[in-house]
Amino acid sequence: MTIQLYTWDTPNGRKISVALEEMGLPYTVHPINISKGEQFDPAFLAISPNNRIPAIVDPDGPGGKSISVFESGAILLYLAEKTGKFLSSSGPARIAAWEWLMWQMGGFGPMLGQNHHFRDVKDENDRRYGLERYSKETLRLYGVAEKHLAQNAYFAGSEVSVADFAILCWAWRHPRHQVDLATYPHFKRWYDAMMARPATARGFEVDLKTKR
Repeated sequence: MTIQLYTWDTPNGRKISVALEEMGLPYTVHPINISKGEQFDPAFLAISPNNRIPAIVDPDGPGGKSISVFESGAILLYLAEKTGKFLSSSGPARIAAWEWLMWQMGGFGPMLGQNHHFRDVKDENDRRYGLERYSKETLRLYGVAEKHLAQNAYFAGSEVSVADFAILCWAWRHPRHQVDLATYPHFKRWYDAMMARPATARGFEVDLKTKR
C-alpha cells in the first residue's frame, strides 16, 4: 500500500524522500507549504502534533493497521524496521546507526539550521554573535564527521544506513552554510559516493512541492 508523505523541500523533508526511494516503497507526496503556515492546519496537526514536517501515514502499519509517524528520525527508524533495510538487525553497526542518527538530530541539523538563520539576518548587530557561534559549531561538527569517516566508509561502518540519509540531507545544504567540502576530504568522499547512488538522486529530484 502507498505511504502518504507530508513534507516540504527542506533537509528534513528530503531525508524521507531519499529513504523511500532507497527502500523502494511507493509513496504519495502531500506538500505542506511551511512558508504559508500550512503546518498549523488541524488536519496536519492530527498526524504531526509538533507542527513540523515531515510526517507520514502508513496504511499498512503494525498489525495491518494505519499508523502516522512524525519526526524525521523516528520516520527513518520506522521505515528501516518495516523494510529490514539500512539498519543492521543487531551488533555494533546497529548501535552506530542509532548514534549517528541521534548526532544528526541533536547537532548536525539544529546547529546548521541556526547557521542558515543568522546568515539571513540583515542587521549586522543582530547577526554577528549568532553567526559566529553557529558557524563555529558547524565547522566543529564537520570535523567530528571527518575524523569518523577517515576510519569508516559510512557512518555506521561498512554499509549505508539511515544515519547516512539523515546526515546527507543536511550536508546537501553545505553551500548555504558556506562550507567547502574540499576542506574535509573524507567527508567529501562519502558525500560524493552517497549522491552518486541512483535512488538517492531520485529522492533529491522528486518534487516535494507538488502532490504526485
